[in-house]
Amino acid sequence: MLRGLTLPDSWRSLLEAFRPVFHRSSTFTLFLLLATGLVAQTTRRTVVGMLAGAGMATVVSFHSVCRFFSQHAWSVDRLGLLLARLIVTRLLEADAPILVAFDDTLFRRWGRKVHHAFWTHDGAAQGPAKLGRGNRWVIAGIVVELPFCGHPVCLPVLFRLWGGKGSATPVQLASELLKLLAEEFPGRATHGVGDAAYHGKLLVVADTTWTTRLPSNAALFGPKPPRTGKRGRPRLKGQRLGRPTELTTSARWQRLRVSRYGRRDIILVAVIETIWYGAFGNTPGRTVLVRDTGTDSGYDLAIFTTDLDSGVADIVARYAARWPIETAIAASKQLLGIGQTRNRLQRAVERTVPFSFCVYSLVIVWYATVGYHPDDITSRLAAQPWYGHKTEPAFEDMVAKLRRSLIAARITGVGAAQPDPDKYRDFALACAATAA
Repeated sequence: MLRGLTLPDSWRSLLEAFRPVFHRSSTFTLFLLLATGLVAQTTRRTVVGMLAGAGMATVVSFHSVCRFFSQHAWSVDRLGLLLARLIVTRLLEADAPILVAFDDTLFRRWGRKVHHAFWTHDGAAQGPAKLGRGNRWVIAGIVVELPFCGHPVCLPVLFRLWGGKGSATPVQLASELLKLLAEEFPGRATHGVGDAAYHGKLLVVADTTWTTRLPSNAALFGPKPPRTGKRGRPRLKGQRLGRPTELTTSARWQRLRVSRYGRRDIILVAVIETIWYGAFGNTPGRTVLVRDTGTDSGYDLAIFTTDLDSGVADIVARYAARWPIETAIAASKQLLGIGQTRNRLQRAVERTVPFSFCVYSLVIVWYATVGYHPDDITSRLAAQPWYGHKTEPAFEDMVAKLRRSLIAARITGVGAAQPDPDKYRDFALACAATAA
């Protein structure tokens, strides 16, 4: 441990679980330093910003922390899988299935020498031209239910950097991540979910299911018919059922109460045994059509799933549980400054964003296991009464409480006879930043 780096026992013990990821104790110490600095820093979260956030800029060379990402021996996948096991162990029931949400996002970067920076789709871009230049990441996050939140929360764990045209597609990269999680938790039910862009045969992974949204032009077929005993190749799909709109004319609708987006809604659903041959080959599946009770025709949402066992309400709720990965990406960029680093080398680019996302997930794990208290909302409403509708903590509240805990540990580490005014000043600045 670095001299002068004082951490709360709860935060230190959580980070200690990741010691096996690093080959050297000095590398693990830098991991502690940078993870703490990323949380504590309230301005630019560059690599040297993380060093400054930990208050160790005069003790550790900035060359050392830069080499942590560009040269030191440690694996991003091993870090993410250990984090995934920590989440499953501490935040899920022993027999609960693992729900994994997938999405991709762009971190804008400039400069010709930035590794794997390309012009690509940017869903967050303003205006009709959804294009941007930078690093495009495919992200897999485990979705959990927290007792103090009325909606699911997504914790990113595994990542892949898109290599541009001619390389593995985002669907292929998502398939790699799903296989890693299935291998890490053998015998455990694992359900993958993604938006309409994530479909294909590669996502049919053993011991897992996949759920996605059907595009309006998807061609659906009936289940594979039984063998006739005649000569020739047997049929791989049934009769053509048409597009989702055509299915609504003969669908049998039923009223159903489902939990989605933090609400309990009554909706109309129709379930049809189908094969999406163009995307998943002859893999058996189901199409779930969803529409509001006030609608008399058509559908509002069409879902395709390879899960043949779960109930219809679970399928609808599962697709709705994909949304938290969108909010996780937005919160990580806005509140934790992920993507603000300016490194260019291959290993540094491939490690910095996954490292930062793992710290984001660790903040939530810390708050859910040791940090939460009902008074957190009461004190927030007392300080900011205009948030009258606020009933549960957001990530902003979680990271603010961890920052206060980090500063309190530094203050209490100073002898009573030798007060350090700099540490009290840091506490006042942190409180001011939280209030702002």
